[in-house]
Amino acid sequence: MKFFIDNWFLFLAAAVSGGLLVWPMFGKGATSGGKVSTADAVNLINREKAVLIDVSEPAEYAAGHPMGAKSVPLAQIETSNALPKNKALPLVVVCTTGARAPKAVAALKRLGFENTRALAGGLEAWRAANLPVEKSAA
Repeated sequence: MKFFIDNWFLFLAAAVSGGLLVWPMFGKGATSGGKVSTADAVNLINREKAVLIDVSEPAEYAAGHPMGAKSVPLAQIETSNALPKNKALPLVVVCTTGARAPKAVAALKRLGFENTRALAGGLEAWRAANLPVEKSAA
């Protein structure tokens, strides 16, 4: 007990640093429908088999999109057959700038896709992170 009293500041420092390490886990759980960084998106794709959904217009999609992303324009999101049948799969929604993706996330949640997140910064952030981009025929 004397050791604890003499070194209380070390125990406080350990508790605070441990709390700071655990804090992000609680934050992600609370904002599971929020935005994710490109690094988090890649982790979701590699570890949890997340599906990339590009909600850009067809011409924007053809000009460039994340490699492997499915094209589901925002206007067609509620009627598209390109969405995965398994609604438990994580989805990462991307658009050109990241402005339309949160609207698509809300629509997908209404359709039952609870594990859906928007890519923060959109395709611009994807390119800035030097992640693969592909073009398709218009």
